[in-house]
Amino acid sequence: MTLLHIDSSADTADDSVSRRLTGLFVRTWRAHNGTAAYRRRDLAADPVPPLGPAYAALGRRVEREGFVPPAKVPALIENAAEEREWELTRPLITELLAADTVLLGVPMYNFSVPASLKAWIDRVTFPGAYADPDTGERLLRDTRVVVVMARGGGYGPGTPREHHDFQTPYLKAYFGSQGVAPDNLHLIAAELTLVGLLPHLDGLEGPAADSLTRARAAVTALAVA
Repeated sequence: MTLLHIDSSADTADDSVSRRLTGLFVRTWRAHNGTAAYRRRDLAADPVPPLGPAYAALGRRVEREGFVPPAKVPALIENAAEEREWELTRPLITELLAADTVLLGVPMYNFSVPASLKAWIDRVTFPGAYADPDTGERLLRDTRVVVVMARGGGYGPGTPREHHDFQTPYLKAYFGSQGVAPDNLHLIAAELTLVGLLPHLDGLEGPAADSLTRARAAVTALAVA
């Protein structure tokens, strides 16, 4: 068993609900799995660089070759800039492919995901990295992905801002397109996390507490599943 833990909140653990919930998952998972392998990546403390022109050039060359596997990409590199882009990219792909479970802490920023997570997604999604070159089989089909989301307001079904949630459909579409099986993708949301800070959320303390309680229970259950 290998767990890849990725946090993307710009807040510290004291202020970040998503970090506290991923921390709960990790503690529970490690208690349940003993000495199993664990890898953490903090995208706020150690940001993934945005893509450069050399990444795009190398990616197009790989696509023209028919989506070669990562092991064969170095043979297609033509200059130092492309080599540098691949050096930044290959470890992320290796981490993702090695993980049995991927845990993501994802606060909602401006109705979607943080730029730090989007930079990771852009870089790790290299052409041909997640399909068997001989069979086309999706290499992430058995990978379990647990996404822990935190929203300052309420975006659940029936709320006024239900259709402002671009976080959930984006993450479902992204991981589905990479071959993660629907049954292996778990999205958990703690809502109304800014109750007590924003005056217009006064009176919603009960629903906020209930949402956090449900999120903690779901996180704990998935950590031991």
